[in-house]
Amino acid sequence: MDKKLVETLVNQGKMLPLMEEFYTIQGEGFHKGTAAYFIRVGGCDVGCHWCDVKESWDAEKHPPTVTEKIVENATKYSDTIVVTGGEPLTWNMSPLTTMLKQKGVQTHIETSGAYELTGEWDWICLSPKKLKLPTEEVYQKANELKVIVYNNNDFKFAEEQAAKVSGNCVLYLQPEWSVREKVIPKIVDYVMRNPKWKVSLQTHKYLNIP
Repeated sequence: MDKKLVETLVNQGKMLPLMEEFYTIQGEGFHKGTAAYFIRVGGCDVGCHWCDVKESWDAEKHPPTVTEKIVENATKYSDTIVVTGGEPLTWNMSPLTTMLKQKGVQTHIETSGAYELTGEWDWICLSPKKLKLPTEEVYQKANELKVIVYNNNDFKFAEEQAAKVSGNCVLYLQPEWSVREKVIPKIVDYVMRNPKWKVSLQTHKYLNIP
């Protein structure tokens, strides 16, 4: 396919830089333990130093894939589809979610919220990053706020972010995996003193699944 045409289709969301897709168990947050099909889209410039999928950052490394094909693959496996990245809102998510909703599935997104919210979502997991804060719209529409705790400063950041989401948003603190042994006791203590928060763990890593 002509390179300019591919670029146009990617910009329209009719093709997406697909890094990987897989059927597994949701490991984090509100829906942990749920069977779900993950669509990981390449491309992210938020640049978290502790990101565990840095290979997703460069969209050029991931082949533009026709969105219809992604939907066809996803809906063979599950009625819960999780779109993640990278940062999926780098791209126009409306074509993807329109097609997924036509198939009658639940659409979930995991996002930093740093870009315009596109797409139709049943569940928005907002995981804000200090380097590029979320848009006001994403704050208001988030169903779940998941703040990654790497050091003590992240508790203050978490409270600042919690003040911006709606009262119905579920609040989670999640230890950054590489420092989990040091951070988990601090999170447990914080949640016990501030019970509006819940603890989220990356249970898929403990289960040794994707």
